[in-house]
Amino acid sequence: MAWLDSLPLNLLIVAALLLGLAPFVPEPHLFEKVRMLAQGTLTRPIDIFDLLFHASLPLLLVAKLIRMATS
Repeated sequence: MAWLDSLPLNLLIVAALLLGLAPFVPEPHLFEKVRMLAQGTLTRPIDIFDLLFHASLPLLLVAKLIRMATS
């Protein structure tokens, strides 16, 4: 987990916000895909990839924050 510790927190926050909320208009993809997942309409492979792509950095940020809190 040294690679996670080596990531700068401020850079990770900015990247997670930008990727998690992109595109900003009309609705962020992450919110759209989570809503589709909750409704059960997230079935196309491109939509699943899009959810994983836009959620990757926010999840990495959460993992780093948890690691920082438990260390």
